[in-house]
Amino acid sequence: MFHPLSLAIGLRYTRARRRNHFVSFISLVSMLGLILGVSVLILVLSVMNGFDREMRERILGVIPHVSVYGKNPIGDWQGLANELKAQPQVVDAAPFVNMQGMAAVNGEVSGILVNGIDPAFEPRVSIIADFVEDDALASLRPGEFGVILGDLLAARLEVFPGDSFTLVLPEAHLSPAGIIPRIKQVRVLGMFSLGSELDANMAMMHYLDVARLKGLGESAEGVRLKVDDLFNAPRIMWDVLNQLGGAYQASNWTSRYGNLFQSIKLEKRMVGLLLFLIIAVAAFNIVATLVMVVTDKRGDIAILRTLGCSSGAIVRIFIVQGATIGLVGTLLGAALGVVAALNVSDFVQMVESMFGTQFLSADTYFISYLPSQLIWSDVAQITVAAFFLTLLATIYPALRAARVEPAEALRYE
Repeated sequence: MFHPLSLAIGLRYTRARRRNHFVSFISLVSMLGLILGVSVLILVLSVMNGFDREMRERILGVIPHVSVYGKNPIGDWQGLANELKAQPQVVDAAPFVNMQGMAAVNGEVSGILVNGIDPAFEPRVSIIADFVEDDALASLRPGEFGVILGDLLAARLEVFPGDSFTLVLPEAHLSPAGIIPRIKQVRVLGMFSLGSELDANMAMMHYLDVARLKGLGESAEGVRLKVDDLFNAPRIMWDVLNQLGGAYQASNWTSRYGNLFQSIKLEKRMVGLLLFLIIAVAAFNIVATLVMVVTDKRGDIAILRTLGCSSGAIVRIFIVQGATIGLVGTLLGAALGVVAALNVSDFVQMVESMFGTQFLSADTYFISYLPSQLIWSDVAQITVAAFFLTLLATIYPALRAARVEPAEALRYE
């Protein structure tokens, strides 16, 4: 615990106007550096946490955690689903039939990935039902060839609910006119908006309709699984394959998005390390500030030593001064960073609307908006680390002050 005299003098030195204005300027720069470093670090980590959250909740909430494919069409998919749900890690299962093709309407052509789903079972393994407009998912009925489009894909094709467009399939068949592609008129039932890249290329139909278009009859192509721990999906996939034997194949979400997820985690660590260097630079400025203060206060230190003040008390005086600068800068930076992290999404949205631009496009990035998730443990760790670094920065100047010889200092006063 600091002696009250050391605390009082240290705080007085912090508040006092100095004869050397350059010292005051460096002290202000040190505090501003801390405020900037702490606030930017909290803001950037919150944005990276937001990307991580959106990746887990939106993208990985829609795509299958694990997909089990039959080497042949699966007629009794429900029997297979019940067998797979016996695994303790498997939460639920639903059938699927996937198909790639092109959507053509009014001269516009766009690639499209059609997910054939069962609207009764899909909400058990996916969050897509939460993002479908007007509960259009329930209107998917076999034989009607209705489709639900991502809003970006619908905007590109300029179609709305009730409109129809031509679905061109990659399969071709012979006719008197030669080889022609298989086409089908489908009707738009509604749209969904995930705010991700899936909005630009994905569509949903009833799996029985897609199965007929692919020539599978009334069979499913496979069964998609929702697991209790998506990061454990690769191991669960192998457990499922071992249970089923060699008649099935499987894939999991890491084959498509695993590298992206790992990139986000790596970028969070590297960006955090680089931004922490700003705090380190501010701490070095505190060292420079206190060294100049010690030089400026040599006469005061000599008088204090003459009056009986110990070397330890001198050390504590300058530690108090440096710690005060560090504490104020760290707390102000943390407060500014928290406010920025809580409002950055709305601020970016406001700037986009003001200037009529979009910083993130789902055609390029996997989401179309800037997310932010403030994690208080990150705020606490950054604040403690920054303050600890500033405390370390006070040690050398404080020890230097304690080594001031009273007679030598007073000779030139």
